[in-house]
Amino acid sequence: MGDRLRDKVAVITGAGRGIGRGIAMLMAAEGAAVVVNDLGGAVDGSGNSTSAADETVAAIKAAGGQAVASYDSVADFAAAENIVNGAIKEFGRIDILVNNAGILRDRMIFNMNEEEFDSVVRVHLKGTFNCSRHASRHMREQKSGRIISMTSTSGLYGNAGQANYGAAKDGIAGFTRVVSRDLGRYGITVNAIAPAAATRMIATIPESVQQARVQRAFAGATEQARAALPRLSRDPDDIAPFAVYLATPAAANINGQMFVVMGGTISLVNYPAPVRTIAAPTGGWTPEQIAALFPSTLGMDLVNPAPAR
Repeated sequence: MGDRLRDKVAVITGAGRGIGRGIAMLMAAEGAAVVVNDLGGAVDGSGNSTSAADETVAAIKAAGGQAVASYDSVADFAAAENIVNGAIKEFGRIDILVNNAGILRDRMIFNMNEEEFDSVVRVHLKGTFNCSRHASRHMREQKSGRIISMTSTSGLYGNAGQANYGAAKDGIAGFTRVVSRDLGRYGITVNAIAPAAATRMIATIPESVQQARVQRAFAGATEQARAALPRLSRDPDDIAPFAVYLATPAAANINGQMFVVMGGTISLVNYPAPVRTIAAPTGGWTPEQIAALFPSTLGMDLVNPAPAR
């Protein structure tokens, strides 16, 4: 297809299926040698299999690309180092890391147990740290690199029943902003994508909930863009072109940013910023003063996302 990533080496986690597979295929088509990492487990993280990673590797090779499989878990610090070292051993370097591996264990907070919370945070947030930490040591020596992680509208905007997933994904957003400052001076960029795509991970989420998340994510879009939302593709492969762009030299100065990507739309998400501010009178606030002033100032247009029934 092209040579935008010629001579580059990419490690892509969770690349056996869905969004990760699409990114792996397109990066390989653009000339990158790819480490296809996938534990091969179920959506909830149980089990393992080599078939998912092997099938993606076979597809890349059939198309004339270079790829090797990795079956290690990103949630384990030492195993994550093996993933990165696999790229060094096979291809001599690592230029691109895509943190895409993930699981779901949805449950309302009053029913969620400790393991359901810990396991999701361990794969998404700790897995992003594990792989980024090991990759960044090599990238720092090279004075170049791209780290692209997957956040989610569930974390950025919230979604009922996903306290574990949302916490992990919003944690990845914060991680991205901080690590971009750690690594930018070494020629390494760190960005995140919140993808909206029909993958097996969201198959259990009602369509009405999915649409509400999309509408929130595109609340700041133009009227023309919002009108196009119902017609947009939800194909997981739609995420790959922007991930590839972030990995190319053309995106060398894009660092510490969040993007929502869905079909043919790409949205930049602003850094959190104060909307309104009130200043305390001399001597500080009293609860009574706040109660009198808050409704007409800070709270003038706040909406309860889940009012009592």
